[in-house]
Amino acid sequence: MNRRKFLSYVGCGCCNIILTSCGTVPITERRQLKIIPEAHLNAKAALIYEKVKEKEKLSDDTKTLNKIKKIGKKIENAIAEYFYQSGLPDPTANFDWEYILIDNKKVKNAWCMPGGKIAIYSGILDITKNDNGLAAVMGHEIAHAVAKHSVERASRSLLLNTSTQLIDILSGGKLSQVNRATGMNTVGLLSQIGLMNPFSRKQESEADYLGLIFSSLSGYDIRETVEIWERMQEANKGKEPPEFMSTHPSSSNRIKMISDWMNEIMLDYPPIKVN
Repeated sequence: MNRRKFLSYVGCGCCNIILTSCGTVPITERRQLKIIPEAHLNAKAALIYEKVKEKEKLSDDTKTLNKIKKIGKKIENAIAEYFYQSGLPDPTANFDWEYILIDNKKVKNAWCMPGGKIAIYSGILDITKNDNGLAAVMGHEIAHAVAKHSVERASRSLLLNTSTQLIDILSGGKLSQVNRATGMNTVGLLSQIGLMNPFSRKQESEADYLGLIFSSLSGYDIRETVEIWERMQEANKGKEPPEFMSTHPSSSNRIKMISDWMNEIMLDYPPIKVN
């Protein structure tokens, strides 16, 4: 899968406003807005992660946690080696990797904070089933951190809030009047549906794409990814909102895109030998 073909799926519009604040996503080379310093978000994420560890019930299943750490280490090493062999800066060089397993069967989820702080909920293990499935989920979540999606979202949110305030000033306060009259943040809601949600879906698709690459480089069978999303689709049957109202692509669209990318990714990004 070449970069141009990937961008045809998810688009690449951004940064027309503040060119000096643009960055580039590794591998996909999509341009992104980055106003907020990455180090600032990493430090905040580390503090929040510690609070999560205090508040959530951490699993005492050391066997599964060790498996998560082993898979994570393989992905860490594969990413670092890929960028080293490619002669490119390693976007994870300043990460302080950490993994926790949260004991909550009701939550079928996982996440990776900026800086490599990862949490897996025990509920997702019924979906992942095996090491390949777990690697697919972890690869996707790690891809969000590698692509600096949190930095991008924070930057766009800051820009959007600033722009909304400016519009209100230039409209003589009409925007505030509309919000008071309707009892809701009209512009905020419209931007959520018309701008921020599609943007989040773009990031999710990009994380799907990069996650497949990282899992493949790590030596895992990425064909399992389609089966994961089929199981997730079944688990969420009747619960998914319409795609235009969601921050994530629909499961059916996700499965289609992953299927389209898979063969080329396996050819272009085979398991990498870590020196």
